[in-house]
Amino acid sequence: MENGAVPPVRHGHDSAPGNAPDHPTGSAPVAGSAPVAGSAPVIASAADPGGPNGNISNGNTPNHAGAAPASAPAASAGRGKEKILHLSELQQKSVPELNELAAHYGLVDLGALRKHELIFEILKANANFRGTIFGKGVIEILPDGFGFLRSPNYNYLPCPEDIYVSPSQIRRFALRTGDTVEGEIRSPKDKERFFALLRVDKVNDGDPERSRRKIPFENLTPLFPDRRFILEREQEEVSMRVMDIFTPIGMGQRGVIVAPPRTGKTVLLQKIANSISKNHPDVYLIVMLIDERPEEVTDMERHTSAHVLSSTFDEPPERHIQVAEMVIEMAKRMVECGRDVVILLDSITRLARAYNTMEPHSGKILSGGVDSNALHKPKRFFGAARNIEEGGSLTIIATALVDTGSRMDEVIFEEFKGTGNMELSLDRHLVDKRVFPAINIEKSGTRKEELLLHPDELNKTWILRKALNGVPPVETMELVVSKLKKTKSNAEFLMTMKE
Repeated sequence: MENGAVPPVRHGHDSAPGNAPDHPTGSAPVAGSAPVAGSAPVIASAADPGGPNGNISNGNTPNHAGAAPASAPAASAGRGKEKILHLSELQQKSVPELNELAAHYGLVDLGALRKHELIFEILKANANFRGTIFGKGVIEILPDGFGFLRSPNYNYLPCPEDIYVSPSQIRRFALRTGDTVEGEIRSPKDKERFFALLRVDKVNDGDPERSRRKIPFENLTPLFPDRRFILEREQEEVSMRVMDIFTPIGMGQRGVIVAPPRTGKTVLLQKIANSISKNHPDVYLIVMLIDERPEEVTDMERHTSAHVLSSTFDEPPERHIQVAEMVIEMAKRMVECGRDVVILLDSITRLARAYNTMEPHSGKILSGGVDSNALHKPKRFFGAARNIEEGGSLTIIATALVDTGSRMDEVIFEEFKGTGNMELSLDRHLVDKRVFPAINIEKSGTRKEELLLHPDELNKTWILRKALNGVPPVETMELVVSKLKKTKSNAEFLMTMKE
């Protein structure tokens, strides 16, 4: 069953959504979301469970948003198993760990249940022992006015463990799609299918009242990037040292990595992610893999500390779009709070292909089969990258595929070519010669790099570019790599240069 299936809310009614449609507007069906065996499907009440404070009444005095969690009533004598559970922590546990926890509640014969069904049974047992459940997720507000907290463990896609948020709570705290909401939740009652949010404790990891005073992202003032990411980590990491010199990245950069097939674009993104994580731990880093292979997703998760989100090539195009839109909305809400956010996207070409597939045909088809209206939304995604005068920044570094033999990919690249303010070009000829990193220095560069580099560093970089002008790309990279390996840092390398 799909979890956007809650009908419009009518205040004063407590009816459950037993006959609601299976799939909400704009949501894709979720594989593996069958109801728990022998029980009603797991979905929350359709009735607006909130009064003026946006709280769900459980038959007692309603909780007030922002108040400290009320102590749970004592369980019946002899039980002693009541405890506080966090839904997000349960979702991160393995099935054997969940089975062990289920045994703590006296649950047996659960081997045939799937993971989300097992989590539901544990939470239901905890509720029977008067335990407390807390949940956290990124809200997606549906056209009918209510919303659901989506879990990062499921790439923010609809799943049976989503948490229902009432319209009154959304209005009370001026919530918008992409806000991270945390609070106490309750298990589904009879004929309900979702968990429901009882009380809002935090919005975007802060005071819920403060979130109401945020300036919308669209009203913030964009500026050229003027704060630099330091990518250099160690002497042997030559690719990051080359980027630091020739294509510096600033906070708020909108960069394109132009990548023919098999030139190491995914490995390069992985190294960028590790450099940012190490040198700028306060930055919220997201790696988004669209239409990629599942093994690459696993590799990225294991070798970076970034928040990895994916929609693999075996998923339908609407899944690609839904993941991308949830990620960009979440990033915007974080920037509104003054955070620096980085999104590494692989690739913008495949995201644009997904939008082209799902866009209603306008009758105006460009070369390569691209609909004239299809590229507006991926451009809006890419165009969200900016440095904010009021504080915060959103950096997007996206790969664009070229030389794939597809005319559509060429058209998509041409459309995005002039929209970025940093371009890094990978060269197939360098890969054929086994020269890495396969960066074409002559075709790569950053706009307004004088805002990012120290004047002395900028002068040395210009001298180096003049000296390398006209030298074939393979010889250029071999020369630069050999010189960099002889020095411990970029500063030492530039200081040893002759005027």
